[in-house]
Amino acid sequence: MNFFCNALISIILVIGCLFLTSFASASVGIEAYRGDTITLQGYSYGSPKVYLFLTGPNLPVNGVALNDITARADKGHFTEVSVDGSDHWVYKWGTNTMGGRLDTGTYTVWVVNGPNDRSRLNDAEYRTISVELGTPTITVATHAIPGTLVINTTPAGVSVVIGDEYRGSTPLIIGGIEPGTYTVTFSRFGYTKLSTPVRVMAGETTEVMGTLLPLTGSLEITTSPPGARILLDTVNQVISPVTLENLTMGNHTLTVVKEGYVTTEQIVRIIPGRTTQITIPLEPVSPLNREILPASGPGPAILIAGFIVILLVIRHLRTQ
Repeated sequence: MNFFCNALISIILVIGCLFLTSFASASVGIEAYRGDTITLQGYSYGSPKVYLFLTGPNLPVNGVALNDITARADKGHFTEVSVDGSDHWVYKWGTNTMGGRLDTGTYTVWVVNGPNDRSRLNDAEYRTISVELGTPTITVATHAIPGTLVINTTPAGVSVVIGDEYRGSTPLIIGGIEPGTYTVTFSRFGYTKLSTPVRVMAGETTEVMGTLLPLTGSLEITTSPPGARILLDTVNQVISPVTLENLTMGNHTLTVVKEGYVTTEQIVRIIPGRTTQITIPLEPVSPLNREILPASGPGPAILIAGFIVILLVIRHLRTQ
């Protein structure tokens, strides 16, 4: 609503001959701008017309006519409105009145069933309407030049949501964004989600860099017997028992090595924010798989060589 056009504002007001005086303080409030046209209407039972007058900022205390603010109600000047056969009345009040200009502020329209100003309301039935008149304003809507977002992340391949809209995976260039502040959310499986406010400037390119931290957990390893060498994903770690921390979520290959025992390898799953406990019993190496050596005496090669020499001597003797 502005001063280039008159808004039509309607208010229903009922005046009843028998019951109005007990509700004399009641009022209905409306808001408009100076220069607007306000449609006032209502019902009055038992009177052929209603008498309207106005009080408010810089007006006489006993009121003035709505159509001429120089015409005082205590001098017998009112805005008279006829009541039709259905007891209905209507009046279109142009707030650009004769005799001057209304100020910004709160006014009271008095609707009376007789020609009574404010000083003589004890002899009449009436209602009031509170009207707030504001100053007209002019607004101009201009089309803002869109901006551009250049988004990169560590690691790459991160999903990007701007506000509530999915925009793709990094690295990402998004143009045609209206200027303003947006919430940009980064997410990728196995990493913590990251949200940050980003301000897009008109006609400018804004660069955004997001670094996501991997989700991690811990692994508590116990071996029986202890003292085994622990490798995780073939990387040499420490000696059991041990707790490995800040391990990325997901599956890892755990290898346990100890002299005299069978090397053990198994898959362990790391759960973010939790410590996974695992106990690994080690199996001794079987005696059948060990190299059996005598405590003393010649070795197997010497015994075989001696046996061959004996056979040759026996063969020689037989040929003599």
